[in-house]
Amino acid sequence: MLAVTLSLSVNAQSDVEMADTMRSEGKIYVVVSIILIVLAGLIAYLFMMDRKVKKLEDQVAEKKH
Repeated sequence: MLAVTLSLSVNAQSDVEMADTMRSEGKIYVVVSIILIVLAGLIAYLFMMDRKVKKLEDQVAEKKH
């Protein structure tokens, strides 16, 4: 158990060092921006698909009645 905790601690320290380097060079903001753009695109795509599916469901319901 102690070995796992120490291993995780060492990994966390190396990850922070990488993040510090990216932050100091300003690259972290580029990465965060790209992630936000991709997530916004996915959300917009899902919203549009939901609207299309609802429209098709309404058309099918009208044809049945």
